[in-house]
Amino acid sequence: MLNLEIEMPVQDLNNVARLLVPPSKGILAADESLGTIQKRFDSVSIENNKENRRSYRELLFSTPGLEEYISGVIFFDETIKQKDSNGKSFPQLLSEKGIMPGIKVDMGKIDLPNFPGEVITEGLDGLSSRLKEYSSLGAVFTKWRAEINIGDKIPSLNCISTNSEALARFAALSQEAGLVPMVEPETMMKGNHDIDRAREVTASVLQNLFLKLKEHAVDFSKIILKINMVLPGKDCPSQVTPDVIATETVELFKKFVPKEVPGIVFLSGGQTSVQATENLNAINQIKDSPWPLSFSFGRALQDEALKVWAGNPNNKELAQKALLKRSKLVSLARQGKYRKEMENE
Repeated sequence: MLNLEIEMPVQDLNNVARLLVPPSKGILAADESLGTIQKRFDSVSIENNKENRRSYRELLFSTPGLEEYISGVIFFDETIKQKDSNGKSFPQLLSEKGIMPGIKVDMGKIDLPNFPGEVITEGLDGLSSRLKEYSSLGAVFTKWRAEINIGDKIPSLNCISTNSEALARFAALSQEAGLVPMVEPETMMKGNHDIDRAREVTASVLQNLFLKLKEHAVDFSKIILKINMVLPGKDCPSQVTPDVIATETVELFKKFVPKEVPGIVFLSGGQTSVQATENLNAINQIKDSPWPLSFSFGRALQDEALKVWAGNPNNKELAQKALLKRSKLVSLARQGKYRKEMENE
């Protein structure tokens, strides 16, 4: 059993970062805001109240064997302060299983003034004090998400630059507080853009992001990059195969992501569970990547379990089995060993 206080001292951020991306594990994103969890619960007709959210998260975190495939969990502010039915805090529950607790620290997006269709993420005000609180609650890493939309004449350079600046300031504050920052610039899948446009925008995002991180003296060896795969928009008529997605993604990262970064984790970004798993598998079949290429999935790990549970406590064990199966399949994809026929095994 992993003793976080002994084996992962907070000052050794590179060690923490590397332990988040081992060869067969990845990160469960359970940091849905109240608005996002509302949409998830609405899809299975569950009332969105505090106890249902707590019960659902307990179902996820207490899944027997989850630690075989999951290295870390990202919490939401409410969740990191909640306890299981035995009175044990969720960070403690996970730490005892050898799973590292993390926390989403941004405060969500607002419209970017004078730039229609574009958004900026808030939350830098008061962040230092929040980081101290989250550290005291057991968090060892943090996350901040920036949303980059693709559309007619967007994204603008101002949107990319402003969001990169916020990500860099967040990362610097996190490292100063003894926490590993997970920087998440997400180029969105929504839209009808093709994969060439997605690659162009993702390249601009990465180039700007690492320039800003360098300006703020962020140590690249003590961060995790969470990012989208290079994908065509959902409404694009020219969809592509997992092999094409894998090649485009890895080749782009080799141009713009410093080798010092301990690991890259992919978000699922609106893909189905199967799509995200297939694409991650193709990415990990490319053998000359300079970084571990892992996962930090939310919906793609949780959807099947949520549908099975549907708010019924009698379905808890079946829902946990669904989560464990998907986690195992994604773990295999993390190693490049997934096959689609495994879905029915």
